[in-house]
Amino acid sequence: MKNRRFRQYVLLLIFALLVLVSCTRGKESSTAKASTREKVTIGFSLATDTFIIERWNKDIKIFTNEAKQLGAEVILQLSAGGTNEQISQIQYLLDQGIDILVVIAHDTEMLAGVIGTVNQKKIPVIAYDRLIQGVPVTAYVSFDNREVGRLFGRALIEKVPQGNYLIVNGSVNDDNSYEVNAGLHEILDPFVQSKQIGVVEEIWLDEWDFDEAKEKIGAVLERTTDIDAISAGNDQIASAAIQLLSERRMAGTVAVVGQDADLISCQSVVEGLQLMTVYKPIDRLAIRAARLAVDLVEGRMSQPDMYRDNNSDEPIPFFMEVPYAVYKHNMDDTIIRDGFHSAADVYRNLNIEKY
Repeated sequence: MKNRRFRQYVLLLIFALLVLVSCTRGKESSTAKASTREKVTIGFSLATDTFIIERWNKDIKIFTNEAKQLGAEVILQLSAGGTNEQISQIQYLLDQGIDILVVIAHDTEMLAGVIGTVNQKKIPVIAYDRLIQGVPVTAYVSFDNREVGRLFGRALIEKVPQGNYLIVNGSVNDDNSYEVNAGLHEILDPFVQSKQIGVVEEIWLDEWDFDEAKEKIGAVLERTTDIDAISAGNDQIASAAIQLLSERRMAGTVAVVGQDADLISCQSVVEGLQLMTVYKPIDRLAIRAARLAVDLVEGRMSQPDMYRDNNSDEPIPFFMEVPYAVYKHNMDDTIIRDGFHSAADVYRNLNIEKY
Protein backbone atom coordinates (compact mmCIF):
# COMPACT_ATOMS: atom_id res chain seq x y z
CA MET A 1 0.00 0.00 0.00
CA LYS A 2 2.81 2.42 0.91
CA ASN A 3 4.63 1.59 -2.34
CA ARG A 4 1.45 2.25 -4.35
CA ARG A 5 0.94 5.64 -2.64
CA PHE A 6 4.58 6.47 -3.21
CA ARG A 7 4.28 5.66 -6.93
CA GLN A 8 1.11 7.76 -7.18
CA TYR A 9 2.88 10.64 -5.46
CA VAL A 10 5.81 10.39 -7.87
CA LEU A 11 3.50 10.27 -10.89
CA LEU A 12 1.58 13.36 -9.67
CA LEU A 13 4.86 15.17 -9.13
CA ILE A 14 6.07 14.29 -12.63
CA PHE A 15 2.74 15.43 -14.12
CA ALA A 16 2.96 18.75 -12.26
CA LEU A 17 6.50 19.28 -13.52
CA LEU A 18 5.43 18.53 -17.09
CA VAL A 19 2.57 21.05 -16.83
CA LEU A 20 4.95 23.65 -15.40
CA VAL A 21 7.46 23.09 -18.21
CA SER A 22 4.69 23.28 -20.81
CA CYS A 23 3.40 26.57 -19.38
CA THR A 24 6.90 28.01 -19.24
CA ARG A 25 7.53 27.04 -22.86
CA GLY A 26 4.19 28.63 -23.82
CA LYS A 27 5.20 31.86 -22.12
CA GLU A 28 8.61 31.78 -23.80
CA SER A 29 6.95 31.17 -27.17
CA SER A 30 4.54 34.07 -26.60
CA THR A 31 7.39 36.34 -25.52
CA ALA A 32 9.42 35.33 -28.56
CA LYS A 33 6.50 36.16 -30.87
CA ALA A 34 6.04 39.56 -29.20
CA SER A 35 9.74 40.37 -29.49
CA THR A 36 9.88 39.39 -33.17
CA ARG A 37 6.69 41.24 -34.13
CA GLU A 38 7.55 43.87 -36.73
CA LYS A 39 7.27 47.56 -35.92
CA VAL A 40 4.50 49.64 -37.42
CA THR A 41 6.07 51.68 -40.22
CA ILE A 42 4.40 55.03 -40.90
CA GLY A 43 5.11 56.92 -44.10
CA PHE A 44 4.72 60.68 -43.63
CA SER A 45 4.62 62.94 -46.69
CA LEU A 46 4.78 66.74 -46.54
CA ALA A 47 5.37 69.05 -49.48
CA THR A 48 5.23 72.78 -48.77
CA ASP A 49 5.92 76.01 -50.58
CA THR A 50 8.80 76.64 -48.21
CA PHE A 51 10.74 74.71 -45.57
CA ILE A 52 10.43 77.49 -43.01
CA ILE A 53 6.76 77.17 -42.13
CA GLU A 54 6.85 77.26 -38.33
CA ARG A 55 3.59 75.37 -37.99
CA TRP A 56 4.68 72.18 -39.79
CA ASN A 57 7.95 71.89 -37.89
CA LYS A 58 5.94 71.54 -34.68
CA ASP A 59 3.52 68.99 -36.14
CA ILE A 60 6.27 66.73 -37.45
CA LYS A 61 8.28 66.78 -34.23
CA ILE A 62 5.30 65.98 -31.98
CA PHE A 63 3.91 63.31 -34.32
CA THR A 64 7.26 61.56 -34.68
CA ASN A 65 7.95 61.59 -30.94
CA GLU A 66 4.54 60.14 -30.13
CA ALA A 67 4.87 57.45 -32.80
CA LYS A 68 8.22 56.39 -31.34
CA GLN A 69 6.66 56.21 -27.88
CA LEU A 70 4.11 53.81 -29.37
CA GLY A 71 6.90 51.67 -30.84
CA ALA A 72 6.36 52.80 -34.44
CA GLU A 73 8.89 53.96 -37.00
CA VAL A 74 8.27 57.09 -39.09
CA ILE A 75 9.76 57.50 -42.56
CA LEU A 76 9.50 61.23 -43.28
CA GLN A 77 9.57 62.72 -46.75
CA LEU A 78 9.78 66.51 -46.72
CA SER A 79 10.33 68.89 -49.60
CA ALA A 80 9.46 72.30 -50.96
CA GLY A 81 8.92 70.93 -54.45
CA GLY A 82 5.15 71.20 -54.70
CA THR A 83 2.61 68.61 -55.81
CA ASN A 84 4.69 66.73 -58.38
CA GLU A 85 7.41 66.28 -55.79
CA GLN A 86 4.85 65.01 -53.30
CA ILE A 87 3.57 62.41 -55.74
CA SER A 88 7.15 61.14 -56.09
CA GLN A 89 7.48 61.14 -52.29
CA ILE A 90 4.43 58.94 -51.88
CA GLN A 91 5.61 56.51 -54.56
CA TYR A 92 8.96 56.29 -52.77
CA LEU A 93 7.23 55.60 -49.44
CA LEU A 94 5.22 52.79 -51.03
CA ASP A 95 8.48 51.20 -52.14
CA GLN A 96 9.68 51.22 -48.50
CA GLY A 97 6.95 48.81 -47.41
CA ILE A 98 5.03 51.23 -45.18
CA ASP A 99 2.01 50.03 -43.20
CA ILE A 100 0.13 53.35 -43.33
CA LEU A 101 0.48 56.70 -45.11
CA VAL A 102 0.00 60.10 -43.47
CA VAL A 103 -0.23 63.01 -45.89
CA ILE A 104 -0.19 66.78 -45.51
CA ALA A 105 -1.39 67.53 -49.03
CA HIS A 106 0.16 70.32 -51.05
CA ASP A 107 -2.75 70.24 -53.50
CA THR A 108 -5.82 68.53 -52.07
CA GLU A 109 -7.21 67.62 -55.51
CA MET A 110 -4.14 66.67 -57.58
CA LEU A 111 -3.12 63.87 -55.19
CA ALA A 112 -6.23 61.82 -55.98
CA GLY A 113 -4.45 59.61 -58.52
CA VAL A 114 -1.54 58.54 -56.33
CA ILE A 115 -3.80 58.09 -53.30
CA GLY A 116 -5.93 55.80 -55.45
CA THR A 117 -2.80 53.69 -56.00
CA VAL A 118 -2.24 53.56 -52.22
CA ASN A 119 -5.84 52.42 -51.75
CA GLN A 120 -5.37 49.63 -54.28
CA LYS A 121 -2.48 48.33 -52.17
CA LYS A 122 -4.84 48.21 -49.15
CA ILE A 123 -2.67 50.65 -47.22
CA PRO A 124 -4.63 52.99 -44.89
CA VAL A 125 -4.35 56.74 -45.56
CA ILE A 126 -4.69 59.56 -43.03
CA ALA A 127 -5.21 63.03 -44.48
CA TYR A 128 -3.49 65.25 -41.93
CA ASP A 129 -4.89 68.78 -41.52
CA ARG A 130 -5.88 69.06 -45.21
CA LEU A 131 -8.65 66.86 -46.62
CA ILE A 132 -7.65 65.16 -49.87
CA GLN A 133 -10.42 65.46 -52.45
CA GLY A 134 -11.98 63.07 -54.96
CA VAL A 135 -10.76 59.76 -53.54
CA PRO A 136 -11.61 57.80 -50.38
CA VAL A 137 -9.20 58.10 -47.46
CA THR A 138 -9.29 56.11 -44.25
CA ALA A 139 -9.43 59.11 -41.92
CA TYR A 140 -9.07 62.87 -41.77
CA VAL A 141 -7.47 64.57 -38.76
CA SER A 142 -7.68 68.35 -38.48
CA PHE A 143 -9.11 71.32 -36.62
CA ASP A 144 -12.58 72.74 -37.08
CA ASN A 145 -11.54 75.04 -39.91
CA ARG A 146 -14.98 76.51 -40.39
CA GLU A 147 -14.86 77.60 -36.75
CA VAL A 148 -11.52 79.30 -37.49
CA GLY A 149 -13.37 81.50 -39.98
CA ARG A 150 -16.11 82.22 -37.46
CA LEU A 151 -13.49 83.28 -34.92
CA PHE A 152 -12.05 85.65 -37.52
CA GLY A 153 -15.45 87.16 -38.17
CA ARG A 154 -16.46 87.53 -34.52
CA ALA A 155 -13.18 89.21 -33.60
CA LEU A 156 -13.39 91.70 -36.46
CA ILE A 157 -17.06 92.55 -36.01
CA GLU A 158 -16.54 93.16 -32.29
CA LYS A 159 -13.60 95.48 -32.99
CA VAL A 160 -14.89 97.06 -36.21
CA PRO A 161 -18.71 96.83 -36.32
CA GLN A 162 -18.77 99.39 -39.14
CA GLY A 163 -16.15 100.00 -41.81
CA ASN A 164 -14.33 98.62 -44.82
CA TYR A 165 -12.94 95.09 -44.83
CA LEU A 166 -10.27 93.39 -46.94
CA ILE A 167 -10.48 89.57 -47.07
CA VAL A 168 -7.31 87.69 -47.99
CA ASN A 169 -7.98 83.97 -48.32
CA GLY A 170 -5.41 81.18 -48.31
CA SER A 171 -4.36 78.83 -51.10
CA VAL A 172 -6.92 77.90 -53.74
CA ASN A 173 -5.37 74.42 -53.65
CA ASP A 174 -6.30 73.81 -50.02
CA ASP A 175 -9.79 72.74 -48.93
CA ASN A 176 -9.17 74.44 -45.57
CA SER A 177 -9.13 77.83 -47.28
CA TYR A 178 -12.73 77.32 -48.39
CA GLU A 179 -13.80 76.06 -44.97
CA VAL A 180 -12.29 79.11 -43.25
CA ASN A 181 -13.87 81.38 -45.85
CA ALA A 182 -17.29 79.79 -45.35
CA GLY A 183 -17.09 80.29 -41.58
CA LEU A 184 -15.97 83.90 -42.04
CA HIS A 185 -18.89 84.70 -44.32
CA GLU A 186 -21.37 83.13 -41.89
CA ILE A 187 -20.49 85.96 -39.53
CA LEU A 188 -19.81 88.82 -41.94
CA ASP A 189 -22.58 88.43 -44.52
CA PRO A 190 -25.46 89.74 -42.33
CA PHE A 191 -23.40 92.88 -41.66
CA VAL A 192 -22.58 93.24 -45.36
CA GLN A 193 -26.25 92.90 -46.27
CA SER A 194 -27.21 95.56 -43.72
CA LYS A 195 -24.42 97.76 -45.15
CA GLN A 196 -22.75 98.10 -41.75
CA ILE A 197 -19.54 96.84 -43.34
CA GLY A 198 -18.31 96.83 -46.92
CA VAL A 199 -15.86 94.39 -48.48
CA VAL A 200 -13.34 96.45 -50.44
CA GLU A 201 -11.93 93.34 -52.09
CA GLU A 202 -11.68 89.60 -51.56
CA ILE A 203 -8.37 88.00 -52.61
CA TRP A 204 -7.45 84.35 -53.13
CA LEU A 205 -3.81 83.24 -53.12
CA ASP A 206 -2.31 80.55 -55.30
CA GLU A 207 -0.16 79.35 -52.39
CA TRP A 208 0.20 79.97 -48.66
CA ASP A 209 2.99 82.40 -49.45
CA PHE A 210 4.22 85.58 -47.73
CA ASP A 211 5.58 87.18 -50.90
CA GLU A 212 2.45 86.50 -52.94
CA ALA A 213 0.30 87.86 -50.12
CA LYS A 214 2.45 90.99 -49.87
CA GLU A 215 2.23 91.59 -53.61
CA LYS A 216 -1.55 91.18 -53.81
CA ILE A 217 -2.33 93.13 -50.63
CA GLY A 218 0.09 95.82 -51.76
CA ALA A 219 -1.80 96.18 -55.04
CA VAL A 220 -5.02 96.79 -53.11
CA LEU A 221 -3.38 99.36 -50.83
CA GLU A 222 -2.06 101.18 -53.90
CA ARG A 223 -5.66 101.64 -55.01
CA THR A 224 -7.10 102.52 -51.60
CA THR A 225 -6.03 102.83 -47.98
CA ASP A 226 -9.61 103.23 -46.79
CA ILE A 227 -9.49 99.88 -44.98
CA ASP A 228 -10.46 99.31 -41.34
CA ALA A 229 -10.05 95.52 -41.02
CA ILE A 230 -8.16 92.70 -42.72
CA SER A 231 -9.04 89.02 -42.48
CA ALA A 232 -5.82 87.14 -43.31
CA GLY A 233 -5.96 83.42 -44.13
CA ASN A 234 -3.05 82.64 -41.81
CA ASP A 235 -0.36 84.40 -39.80
CA GLN A 236 2.12 84.55 -42.69
CA ILE A 237 -0.47 86.51 -44.64
CA ALA A 238 -1.23 88.64 -41.58
CA SER A 239 2.48 89.43 -41.22
CA ALA A 240 2.64 90.51 -44.86
CA ALA A 241 -0.34 92.80 -44.30
CA ILE A 242 1.14 94.31 -41.14
CA GLN A 243 4.45 94.99 -42.89
CA LEU A 244 2.63 96.88 -45.65
CA LEU A 245 0.50 98.75 -43.10
CA SER A 246 3.65 99.72 -41.17
CA GLU A 247 5.15 101.23 -44.30
CA ARG A 248 2.05 103.44 -44.52
CA ARG A 249 1.93 104.17 -40.77
CA MET A 250 -1.37 102.32 -40.50
CA ALA A 251 -0.24 99.36 -38.37
CA GLY A 252 -2.22 99.14 -35.16
CA THR A 253 -5.08 101.20 -36.53
CA VAL A 254 -6.32 98.48 -38.92
CA ALA A 255 -7.66 95.35 -37.21
CA VAL A 256 -5.84 92.26 -38.55
CA VAL A 257 -6.57 88.61 -37.73
CA GLY A 258 -4.79 85.40 -38.74
CA GLN A 259 -4.29 81.80 -37.62
CA ASP A 260 -1.54 79.40 -36.46
CA ALA A 261 -0.15 81.45 -33.53
CA ASP A 262 3.22 81.93 -35.23
CA LEU A 263 5.70 83.58 -32.89
CA ILE A 264 5.92 86.81 -34.88
CA SER A 265 2.13 87.10 -34.85
CA CYS A 266 1.93 86.43 -31.11
CA GLN A 267 4.46 89.23 -30.68
CA SER A 268 2.33 91.45 -32.94
CA VAL A 269 -0.76 90.67 -30.86
CA VAL A 270 0.81 91.74 -27.55
CA GLU A 271 2.33 94.78 -29.27
CA GLY A 272 -1.08 95.85 -30.59
CA LEU A 273 -0.26 95.39 -34.29
CA GLN A 274 -2.45 92.29 -34.78
CA LEU A 275 -5.84 91.99 -33.16
CA MET A 276 -6.03 88.20 -32.84
CA THR A 277 -4.49 84.91 -33.91
CA VAL A 278 -6.27 81.57 -33.86
CA TYR A 279 -4.38 79.08 -31.72
CA LYS A 280 -4.67 75.46 -32.74
CA PRO A 281 -3.21 73.11 -30.09
CA ILE A 282 -0.96 71.15 -32.43
CA ASP A 283 0.18 68.72 -29.75
CA ARG A 284 -3.36 67.36 -29.40
CA LEU A 285 -3.75 66.99 -33.16
CA ALA A 286 -0.36 65.38 -33.81
CA ILE A 287 -0.62 62.97 -30.86
CA ARG A 288 -4.13 61.97 -31.88
CA ALA A 289 -2.99 61.34 -35.45
CA ALA A 290 -0.01 59.21 -34.35
CA ARG A 291 -2.21 57.08 -32.09
CA LEU A 292 -4.81 56.72 -34.81
CA ALA A 293 -2.14 55.62 -37.30
CA VAL A 294 -0.94 52.81 -35.02
CA ASP A 295 -4.52 51.79 -34.20
CA LEU A 296 -5.48 51.54 -37.87
CA VAL A 297 -2.52 49.31 -38.67
CA GLU A 298 -3.39 47.07 -35.74
CA GLY A 299 -7.03 46.83 -36.82
CA ARG A 300 -8.64 49.32 -34.44
CA MET A 301 -10.76 52.33 -35.37
CA SER A 302 -12.10 54.73 -32.75
CA GLN A 303 -15.34 56.65 -33.23
CA PRO A 304 -14.80 59.85 -35.28
CA ASP A 305 -16.21 63.20 -34.20
CA MET A 306 -18.13 63.50 -37.47
CA TYR A 307 -17.92 62.65 -41.17
CA ARG A 308 -16.85 64.88 -44.07
CA ASP A 309 -17.66 64.78 -47.76
CA ASN A 310 -14.60 64.89 -50.03
CA ASN A 311 -16.35 64.33 -53.37
CA SER A 312 -15.64 60.61 -53.29
CA ASP A 313 -18.11 57.78 -52.92
CA GLU A 314 -17.52 57.43 -49.19
CA PRO A 315 -18.05 59.65 -46.12
CA ILE A 316 -14.68 60.34 -44.51
CA PRO A 317 -14.26 59.82 -40.73
CA PHE A 318 -13.22 63.22 -39.34
CA PHE A 319 -11.25 63.42 -36.09
CA MET A 320 -11.59 67.07 -35.16
CA GLU A 321 -9.84 69.34 -32.66
CA VAL A 322 -11.04 72.74 -31.45
CA PRO A 323 -9.31 76.08 -32.25
CA TYR A 324 -9.15 79.08 -29.89
CA ALA A 325 -9.04 82.84 -30.42
CA VAL A 326 -6.02 84.43 -28.75
CA TYR A 327 -5.90 88.16 -27.99
CA LYS A 328 -3.53 90.26 -25.95
CA HIS A 329 -5.63 89.72 -22.81
CA ASN A 330 -5.57 85.89 -22.91
CA MET A 331 -2.11 85.25 -24.39
CA ASP A 332 -0.75 84.10 -21.02
CA ASP A 333 -3.67 81.73 -20.41
CA THR A 334 -3.34 79.99 -23.78
CA ILE A 335 -0.08 80.21 -25.71
CA ILE A 336 2.20 80.72 -22.70
CA ARG A 337 0.39 78.30 -20.38
CA ASP A 338 0.55 75.49 -22.95
CA GLY A 339 4.23 76.10 -23.63
CA PHE A 340 3.52 76.74 -27.31
CA HIS A 341 5.82 79.77 -27.07
CA SER A 342 7.73 81.06 -24.08
CA ALA A 343 6.80 84.30 -22.35
CA ALA A 344 10.34 85.56 -22.94
CA ASP A 345 9.93 85.11 -26.68
CA VAL A 346 6.41 86.50 -26.98
CA TYR A 347 7.15 89.65 -24.93
CA ARG A 348 10.73 90.08 -26.16
CA ASN A 349 10.15 93.31 -28.06
CA LEU A 350 8.29 94.93 -25.16
CA ASN A 351 11.13 94.46 -22.67
CA ILE A 352 8.60 93.14 -20.15
CA GLU A 353 9.85 90.75 -17.48
CA LYS A 354 7.38 87.86 -17.48
CA TYR A 355 7.61 85.04 -14.95
